[in-house]
This record gives sequence, structure tokens and C-alpha cells, in this order.
Amino acid sequence: MGINKTATAESTRGKDMKRRAVAAESARQTGQVWDSLKKAAFVLGSGLFILVAFRNSVTWHLQRFWGASGDFWQTQWGKLHSLFGGHEVALFFLGTMLAPTIAFWSFNAILMLADATGVPAFITRYRIQRDRNNPVEPAKLWQAVRTVLFNQFCLSAPMVMLMYPIMQWRGNPCGPELPTFHWALLEIAIFGLMEEIMFYYSHRLFHHPALYKHFHKVHHEWTAPIGVVALYAHPLEHVLSNMLPPMLGPMLMGSHVATTTLWFCVALVITSISHCGYHLPFLPSPEFHDFHHLKFNQCYGVLGVLDRLHGTDTVFKKTKAYERHTLLLNLMPLSESIPDTPKQGE
Repeated sequence: MGINKTATAESTRGKDMKRRAVAAESARQTGQVWDSLKKAAFVLGSGLFILVAFRNSVTWHLQRFWGASGDFWQTQWGKLHSLFGGHEVALFFLGTMLAPTIAFWSFNAILMLADATGVPAFITRYRIQRDRNNPVEPAKLWQAVRTVLFNQFCLSAPMVMLMYPIMQWRGNPCGPELPTFHWALLEIAIFGLMEEIMFYYSHRLFHHPALYKHFHKVHHEWTAPIGVVALYAHPLEHVLSNMLPPMLGPMLMGSHVATTTLWFCVALVITSISHCGYHLPFLPSPEFHDFHHLKFNQCYGVLGVLDRLHGTDTVFKKTKAYERHTLLLNLMPLSESIPDTPKQGE
């Protein structure tokens, strides 16, 4: 009898402890979410403050250049606008889907040549993971290309068309007047900050064990990525993590299609660079995201701001990849100027 009472009491205490542990974990996660939101607001607010503070001083010289060529671009836009004769849906699709797609495949065609053949040496000598993709398996490359084409034409294109009525509601996306240089620059900076926040948290969400194995694991089949893999993803991830973060800014700002086109082209080329696997001279460093594909649980963001705030770059900062994470301003590969530490016994 006494044994039964003792067992019952222990069972009750065990259940109480489990409930308390669950409640504590829930409170901890809620606190982390709130902390993340506060940090995100801090990043966005700080970015906007800096943009406003330096608006007149930093962009003054660029505005002079824009002013000198502004009439030229306005004339070209006027001709294009007249050519479409009021068919603004077609004009919008041209700018937000066709032009970015051409930019993406034009840039990646050069990279895929190097990936598939190992030439030209001018590109391949800058490979980050030197023992990988040398060259890429043709079947694996073709699978990636097919998936990317499906994502672009079956998912991105419909999303862009759904974007148009929202942009119309917010403003006049295909108006005859181009935005001023200052306004376009400010918008693109805001787009970049919003993408950093949206992509970082959606990306971390897809790394949750319950989601990773069903969705994000597709993208991480490439532990040594190549440029075209930037859009190689499960359809759900492509919609929520690849498309929505860059689309949100133009929709909220009611941007002109010219600004949106420029932003989409820049965003696609930059994400291709981040995945390309080559640390090429005079281009942004891809070391940050290449390390993410190698290690999985580091470097989730685009700019690295939220990784710094959340401590998801601590391992990265202890590596040679971090030392190489800089703009290469000469022709010597950083793998040569900053070589890996020799392993013991070598």
C-alpha cells in the first residue's frame, strides 16, 4: 500500500515537473520571439535613421550624375511607356518578371559554364570549396536547372501578376514619370532592410527540425552551392522565403516599376553571387552564405546584421572563411593570400 502511494506521489511530482518545464520552455520561446522583434525593429529604425542623416551629404554627388543623365532615362522610359500604349499589365510583367529573369540567367550562364567544364581558369581559380564541384555532375546540374525553371515560371510569374493589383492600389506603378534619384535610392535601401528581416526569420523557421526535413532540406542538398542554386528550393520555401521578402518592400512602398525592376535584378544577381561558390574579384563576398551551406546552423541572413544580433555567426567568426569575408580588390585568390591552417601531421 505504502509503495503504491509513493509511486503515485512520484508520478504526480514528475508530471508537475514536466508541466513546469513545458511552461518554462514556452515562456523562454515567447521571450526569444519578443526579443527578436525588438532587435528587428532596432535594425530597421537604425537603418532609416542613418539613411535620413546622410541623405543630403552622401547622395549629393550621385544626384549630380543622375541629374545629368536623368533626362536621358526619362526619355527612354517615355518611349517604352508609349510603345505599350496603356497596356500597363504587360509593362509591369516585363519589368518585374522578364527583366529579372534575363538578368538571373545571363549572369548564371557564365557561372554554369565554369561549373560544368572547369574553365575558364580565371573563374575556377577563385573556387571557395576547392575540392568540390570540380566539375559539377551534369545530372545534378540539370536537376537544379529544371527545378529553378519550374519555380520561376510556375510560382514567381503568378506571384508577380498577383502583385500588380496590390501595387495599383498603393499607387501608380507604371506612371509616365520616373522617381527621383533620392527616392529610388531610399526605397532600395528600405527594401534591403526589409528583406534582411523577412529572409532571416523565414530562413531560421525553415531550419526548425519539423520543417527542415520536409522543405528546406531540398535547398541544402548542395553543401557546396553554385549560382543557379539560389532559386533551387521546395515550392513552399520559394514562395515564403525567396519571393515574399524582396516583394514586400515594393508592395508596401507602392514603388514605381522602374525601381522594382532594378531591385529585383540586383537582388537576384546578389543572391546568385552569394551561392556561386567563387570569391571573385570586385564582387560581394560569398563566404558568409557558402559557410551556411557547409555548416547549416550559421549565417542565416543576407547582410549579416541579424546574425550578429542573434549570435548566429559566432562559429563563422572563428574561421578562415570569416577572415576572407571581404571585398577582393586584387587578382590573387583569398585562398592563397589567407590559406587554411595546416592540419596536424601535414
